[in-house]
Amino acid sequence: MAKIESLRTYKADSLLMLTAIIWGGAFVAQRVGMDYVGPFTFNGVRFALGAFTLLPLALRGNKSTVKDLGYHLGSKQAILGGGLAGLVLFAGASLQQVGLIYTTAGKAGFITGLYVVIVPLLGMVWKQWPGWGASTGAIIAAVGLYFLSVTEEFNLAPGDAWELAGAFMWATHVLILGWLSPRVNVLKLACAQYAVCSCLSLLVAGYTETITAHGLREATIPILYGGVMSVGIAYTLQVVAQRVAPPTHAAIILSLEAVFAALAGWLLLGEALTIRGLFGCGLMLAGMIVAQLWHQALNILRS
Repeated sequence: MAKIESLRTYKADSLLMLTAIIWGGAFVAQRVGMDYVGPFTFNGVRFALGAFTLLPLALRGNKSTVKDLGYHLGSKQAILGGGLAGLVLFAGASLQQVGLIYTTAGKAGFITGLYVVIVPLLGMVWKQWPGWGASTGAIIAAVGLYFLSVTEEFNLAPGDAWELAGAFMWATHVLILGWLSPRVNVLKLACAQYAVCSCLSLLVAGYTETITAHGLREATIPILYGGVMSVGIAYTLQVVAQRVAPPTHAAIILSLEAVFAALAGWLLLGEALTIRGLFGCGLMLAGMIVAQLWHQALNILRS
């Protein structure tokens, strides 16, 4: 039984790692896409693509019973839960974009990544003690994210406050999925949250941005990557993996998105990765390893 549980955890962690890699590449897609369309337009279209990509699979799930799939809640609850997750997803993405207007990308990356620490803190509020291994790993990963992202003196500017609020939304999103994923049809849950986030983003874009066919054509490739890969595939992998992975554990692995974003920026945009950045990457990887191997190490010491 222990071996089966360990294998399930390994598979979930692999899916989360793949999610972080895809999200890291989405950093480049979003940078390029924002040259042609506004942030809400970009988010609205890409989440719509993600929803349409997943819709056939979500509808096909109706052929299986809830009991056969091992879920505790039905389709109605999955859609309602997806609506809540989509609202939080929209809030996190929007706060991040607004904050970027008033602060640097380095600060925004670090503050957003603080959700890796906020997740266990919120879990403690909800009486979910994450354990010393996950807590220690989260702190190490957060320090690594600081060295990777922050390149100037850290001051809490107005934009930083928006980013910090966004970090709480990302942490809340991880916790919501951690609770919902084992209980509902994950395809319906994912599809519903994408649709809600898309509708809200496009609604705001219609009032605040100019949407043109030319801009959308120029941003086709970045939007396709952001919609099909980052949303349709990566966010779905996150939902599936969090049926098994604990929220704090998932947050640590997903925070490696920043590492892969830095690597993608270096490979595709020619952005230099400094010694400080490499040190940060190393710390983040160390944080993940500590969280993964803490219990195994304790068992070896006790034996």
